[in-house]
Formats: sequence, structure tokens, C-alpha cells
Amino acid sequence: MITLNSTFFVQIINFLILVALLRAFCYKPVVRMIHARQDKIAESLQKADDDAAEADKLLAEYKVKLAEAQQKAEEIVANAEKRAASEREESVKRTREEIVQMKKAAEAEINRDRERAVEQLRAQMVALSMAAASKIIEKNMDAADNEQIINEFVNKLDRDKIGDLSC
Repeated sequence: MITLNSTFFVQIINFLILVALLRAFCYKPVVRMIHARQDKIAESLQKADDDAAEADKLLAEYKVKLAEAQQKAEEIVANAEKRAASEREESVKRTREEIVQMKKAAEAEINRDRERAVEQLRAQMVALSMAAASKIIEKNMDAADNEQIINEFVNKLDRDKIGDLSC
């Protein structure tokens, strides 16, 4: 059995003092440290959640900006293609106009050359007619002989030189 003597009360007092000292110097700091660690962990988790939400928000913003940039790039490409097509059409149009102008210039030059050839042919006809007239005068023949000589002279003219031109 338990005997109550004076040492028992001293041991209880020692035990209570030890509990008070342990509580004051060990238990409270450990509890404070545990609470601080819990608060720090909770704060870190909250910060991680906030950072994750911010990252998601930034990711969404970047996706929107990327989509806008892609749309702008597509617009730029489409505009460049339209511009290239219009420039190509303009170049073809200018080339066709130049071809038409060159054709007109060539036709005008051909017409001028043809007119010069006709003028030269006429001049030759006049010279030949004068030569024929001088031959007619030299022979001093009658009207029927003169007409026959002129017809022979005209028939001798080279058809290729005159061509289809009317004199």
C-alpha cells in the first residue's frame, strides 16, 4: 500500500514544479513552433494556389494574345497575297497595253512604209511614163501604135512591185 510520508508530498511538489517548468520552457515553445509551422504551411499552400491561379490567368491571356497575333499574321498574309495579285494583274494590264501600243506603232510604221513604197512606185511610174512618152515621141507614130506601146510598157511592169495597191 501507499504510505503517505513527507517525501511523497515533496515528490508531488517536485513533479508539479517540473510540469510547470516543462510547460513554461518546452511545451509552449513547441506548441508555438508547431502553430507557426502550420501557419507557414497554410500560407505556402495559399500562395501556391494564388500562384497557380495567376499562372492560369496569364496562360489564358497569352493564349488570347497568341490567337490575336495569329489572326493578325493571317490578315497580313492575306493582304500581301491580295496586293501581290493586284500588282500582278496591274503588270499584266500594263504589258497588254504596251503590246497594243507596240502593235499600233508597228501598224503605223507598216502603213508609212507602204505609203512610201506607193510614192516611190508612183515616182517610178512617172519616170517610166516619161520614158515611154519620149519613146513615143521619137517614133512619132499614130494613135493606135502609141496606145499599143503604152499597153506593152505597162504590162511589162513587174506585178510583184506594184502588188495589190491601187495607183
